[in-house]
Amino acid sequence: MKLLLDSAGYTEAILKTAWRNQTNQEIAASIIGYIRQAALGEALIPFDQRVKNAMQKIYRLQNWTTVQRKWLDRLAKQLVHEVVLDKQFINDLPAFQGGVKQLDKMLNQQLDNVLDELKAHLWEEVV
Repeated sequence: MKLLLDSAGYTEAILKTAWRNQTNQEIAASIIGYIRQAALGEALIPFDQRVKNAMQKIYRLQNWTTVQRKWLDRLAKQLVHEVVLDKQFINDLPAFQGGVKQLDKMLNQQLDNVLDELKAHLWEEVV
């Protein structure tokens, strides 16, 4: 494997530098993406693009108010950096003061639906 990587221009030094510049979340998202691509033959799509695609579907679920859109945008920004976003994680984030209860209230008790939709659309094949 080392010889193959070296011959393709991926020296150990370059790989170490790239590894240091990645966060654990980016690495996890990349690994998940590569596995899906290899197993299902899907196109390899960067995780932040997957989040954008999934959020576009969330935005179309209903006519969100400006305030609700801002909360959804915060959720999307966190998802790009954290890969896994669940209620416990939301409770721990300073960006979501008031946690799940507050966010659910701001989204008119639609948080469960939003999280379910995100899960459904995040890893779907993009055509």
